[in-house]
Order: sequence, then structure tokens, then C-alpha cells
Amino acid sequence: MMVKPNLSSRFKTFGQYECRGSSNLYEFLSNKIAEDEELLGLASEAKDGQPVPNLFFGAIHYLLLKGKEHELKEFYPSLVENPGNPQESFESFKDFCRLNSQEIKEIVKSKIVQTNEVRRCAYLFPVFAYIFQKIEKPLAMIEIGTSAGLQLLWDKYSYSYGTGETYGNRNANVHLTSEIKGGHVPIFPEEMPPVASRMGVDLYINDLKNREDFLWLNSLIWPEHEERRTLFEKAAQSVKENPICLIEGDGVELLPGLIKDIPEEHSICVFHTHVANQMPAEVKKDLLAKIKASGRMRDIFHIYNNIQDRNLHLDYYLGSKEFKKPVGQTEGHGKWFTWELN
Repeated sequence: MMVKPNLSSRFKTFGQYECRGSSNLYEFLSNKIAEDEELLGLASEAKDGQPVPNLFFGAIHYLLLKGKEHELKEFYPSLVENPGNPQESFESFKDFCRLNSQEIKEIVKSKIVQTNEVRRCAYLFPVFAYIFQKIEKPLAMIEIGTSAGLQLLWDKYSYSYGTGETYGNRNANVHLTSEIKGGHVPIFPEEMPPVASRMGVDLYINDLKNREDFLWLNSLIWPEHEERRTLFEKAAQSVKENPICLIEGDGVELLPGLIKDIPEEHSICVFHTHVANQMPAEVKKDLLAKIKASGRMRDIFHIYNNIQDRNLHLDYYLGSKEFKKPVGQTEGHGKWFTWELN
């Protein structure tokens, strides 16, 4: 099997920068996989543009959650109460991959990473509040790479930031916590900004009523992250209770048409988190050009990360004038963020 260029270093980087302090199992396995040609070859079956470590680990987790019997499951906190030492997991992991190589190959060839991390709403909420304070029009939400649409319901959740205060929808079933690092904090509104419409676009829409789709999204949550799993299940229930418009297709290509249909009295908010890292450079460029072209004709706000860098940004156009503002740094799963908007 051909090994994708730089894949070994991608697994090492994943282990060091994303897993350390967050998943002992994935940190250890990432470093072992990085040195193993056979496993790198298997992981290389992934589609171009995919974050391969997430996809590869998701495929193995998916098979285990589906009920594949193997001693490997004894190392997964999502499957057993008292998991084994991650440092002793590699031989079992490699054996599982050998025994199930064909199924793993099919999964990484056909699936895509669509982590629907609902806690990221903890830093999106103050950005949307900032936008409403600026323009005072109901928000028309368009999410690119929406997966199952969990982040489109940000105004249905409640939030706290370690101060004892609760913000947002105080009766919500989904309560999100996050830490604001640094000296600056957002202005949190007394009431939620009004949302006029919600549209989510993805190459593949995950239907949470479909057992396979639900299981795949669950598989992408790391084994140790029980709180993330609980939040995902609660947010999935919110999606079932609150109809949203989910469209299957290329979000960048469809964007001008979606914008055109939004009434002038609504404020357009295009957003995406941890999606642009799967976009080729020319697609990122095309997306920014389309936003800019729309901004010549009407007011529009664009919230994103992973285009120029990993940080969160807000670009917007008011009266055809362009503004570009850094929002801050964010932890990948929304556990903390910094705030630079003023």
C-alpha cells in the first residue's frame, strides 16, 4: 500500500498538539502509528483533504461501537468502565486493524470527518451577540459544513463561563461551559439575539434519526470524552425538536444563491468552524471572494477559522465597507477561548 506523503508527521503532530492532555490513548497510538508502515498504508486509503488521524481513529472506534468483539475494546473508556493502560494498547490495536483491514479501508474511503462539536457554540454565541449589537437585525444563519446542524441551534442552549452567571436560553436541556482566557471578556446580552432563519450545507448531511449517521458522529468523539458524548446526545435531541433547513451540496458553490434569497431586513451570518482545514487552497480563496462580492451589494458577516490560521476571525461588510477583526484563539473542542473583539 502506498503511504500518503507526510502522513507519519501528521500523526506525530496530531498526537503532540491535539491529543496531549486530552486523549492519552490517541496520543500514544498516534506516535506508534507514525512509525508503522503497515498502519500508515491503511490510513492512506482516506480521501484527499481529510484530517487522516481523526478519520482513521474514527473508523476503528466506529467498528468497536458497532459491536466488533476484540480485546482492543478493553482500552476504550467509551466501551468499558475500567480501561487498560494506553501504553499497553498498541499490539491489540494493530491486531484489530489487521483482522478488520478491509472494513477499515472501506470506511476511510467512504466516510468524512464531520465532528459536530456543540461546545464550539460557547465562543460562537458572543460573536453572534456582537453582530446583533452592531446591526440590530434578526440573524439569518448559513453554516458551511454543518454535518447534522447542531451549531445552528446555538440560541437554544445555555452557557456559563466560570463566573457563576448563566447566559442564553436558561431553560435549555443543553448547557455548555467554557473558560475565557486572557484579560478581555465579551459583553453577554440579557436576551438571545433573534434568529430569522437557519440553513446548513454539507457535502453529506448527517440525519440524526438514522442510526448509522448517529453512530458515525459518536465514533468521531474521542473515547475519553464522556461529557462531549453526553452533550452530543442532548444536542441531537434539540435538532429533532427544532426543524432546521439542511441542504446536501457544496456550500461554497451554493452560497451566492442562498444569500440572494435572504430578505434585506435580515442580517446574513455565514459561519464554519474547523471545516476550512478540509478545503483546498483554491476553494478557500473562492469562498472569501464570494463573501467579498456579496459584501459589495449588502451587509454580510463571515465567522471562520482555519483559513489564514487556526484562530477565529470575523470579516464583515457594512455599507460596502470591509472590516476584518480577529476574534481570538480557541481550543479545538471549545473548552476555552480568548476574546479580542472590540
